[in-house]
Amino acid sequence: MASYHLSVKTIKRSAGRSAVAAAAYRVGERIECQREGRVHDYTRKQGIEETFIVTPENAPAWATDRSKIWNEAEASETRRNSVTAREWELALPSEISTEDRSQITRLFAEELVSRYGVAVDVAIHAPHREGDQRNHHAHVLTSTRRLEPEGFTAKARVLDSAKTGGVEIEQMRGVWADLQNRALERAGEVERVDHRSLDAQRDAALERGDELTAEGLDRDPELKLGPAANSMERRAKAIAEREGREYKPVTERGAVVHAARQARAAFRELRERLDIARETYGTERDAGQGRVSAGLAALRAVAAKERGERGDPNDMRERLARVTGRSEDRDDASKPEGRNYACERLKEIMEKDPGRDGQAAVHMLDGHSEPELGNEAGREERKPSVNERLKDVLNKPRDKLEIEDERDQEKDQEVEKDRDIDRWPTHGI
Repeated sequence: MASYHLSVKTIKRSAGRSAVAAAAYRVGERIECQREGRVHDYTRKQGIEETFIVTPENAPAWATDRSKIWNEAEASETRRNSVTAREWELALPSEISTEDRSQITRLFAEELVSRYGVAVDVAIHAPHREGDQRNHHAHVLTSTRRLEPEGFTAKARVLDSAKTGGVEIEQMRGVWADLQNRALERAGEVERVDHRSLDAQRDAALERGDELTAEGLDRDPELKLGPAANSMERRAKAIAEREGREYKPVTERGAVVHAARQARAAFRELRERLDIARETYGTERDAGQGRVSAGLAALRAVAAKERGERGDPNDMRERLARVTGRSEDRDDASKPEGRNYACERLKEIMEKDPGRDGQAAVHMLDGHSEPELGNEAGREERKPSVNERLKDVLNKPRDKLEIEDERDQEKDQEVEKDRDIDRWPTHGI
């Protein structure tokens, strides 16, 4: 499922960081920092799929040189606690192609340039080889000053101000969500991302009457693991995969995150089945089927999806046995395939007492004792057996049978019209 992530961080001198080092690490290059007199060499770094620079149209010619850009950005700041760069970290949808991920990242970078007039340096990273293989992401490093023909000039204060910074970032979060959703739509994906908070999404779901979605959004935001815990959990996952066993978190934070992800996965699975049932029900109703028939078709569609996901050809009896925790035959003895044990059990009961009628045999098969059948009651007070009903039919004249058959059909039609047998909601499932 596509997930949304956009975070903004600052590169501060007060934290011992530099824009040159940050750029070199993210793009995997060797860049010398003239201010520090150090060389930052990350040419051995792997997993970098693409890098590119986006600058304003009137930027100086040297703005295509990554080393020049970030050394100039450092040189333009004179304070010991200056913020020399800003990083926008983006999660890229795994459901779209590599080309589409590159395109939407470039469009986002161009939007930053157009809105703030800054220099933008982009690095698209592949998922870590030991981590979640859906974790495509991009690091978008921007200058904090506007880049004009004469070089870096004034600060882009709209992002620094306490009054406007949060508003601007929220707007850019919306831009990024829109770019992803359009790419997902082009790829034919149903899933969409939402940049709003969980509370805002939940309120919107309740307003449109989607209580199921609102219920799924009634949760806390996912806990952030942090570099140390994330590394430990990645190693634990890799070891579990090599040993062919189930992964179990090794840190408290990892356990919380793992449980939350499992819960969301279960909810998504439930929602997916519900959507299938709704769609099938609506299609069957449009085709002229009755409510009960359409409802049964919807249930069959959900069951078919479940069987397809499991890849298990077992029939309904075996599935029910697994759910109830019982074996097929209530004993440990192995039995040949293809036998109908219900019929065999019925035959055993009938052969044991030839005088027993079909109704009594069925009661015995269901586990009822003979006293429960009401033997004290006369035969006229209980349901006639199969043999008795068959004899009655054979002894009736043909013309009487045809008349009774027509009456039965008319009666069944009236009952079908008058009785509400619908157990399926009229507004979808």
